[in-house]
Amino acid sequence: MVKIRRAKISDIDSLYELINIYSKKGIVLPRTKKSLSQNIFSIFVAIVDNEVVGTASLAILDTDLAEVRSLVVDESKMKLGIGKMLVEKIKEETDRIGIEKLISLTYQVDFFKKCGFEVTVKDKMPQKVWQDCINCPKLHNCDEIAMIYYVKNKVCI
Repeated sequence: MVKIRRAKISDIDSLYELINIYSKKGIVLPRTKKSLSQNIFSIFVAIVDNEVVGTASLAILDTDLAEVRSLVVDESKMKLGIGKMLVEKIKEETDRIGIEKLISLTYQVDFFKKCGFEVTVKDKMPQKVWQDCINCPKLHNCDEIAMIYYVKNKVCI
């Protein structure tokens, strides 16, 4: 059984290892243990048998824009719906705090489409570009696809 909950400080080592498996593959940006600790309040984890097997975080970019970040699932637990469960939790939290749009910069377009996101252009999210992308080594060669979800629209299918 999969349980989704807010991350705890005791999860930091597991989060760090899981996220950095995918960052070494260039799928997500790396996170430091310090960054994970400082942002623990915005991180959700998927737990199976008392083990962290997935994570996603919610980054607030502006009063009407947030982002799904560091969405990863342990490769041995793929195809169990854990990624969708984490995205649903992020969508619920985005709705709870009253933010209208949720974005993701991703290579997993089909996955996010199933979760109600649609492809958009980065020009529609200057908050993201000026806050994060400006410091990214991929700034001028970014190959991630920008996707957006309008809160209260759809659920994952």
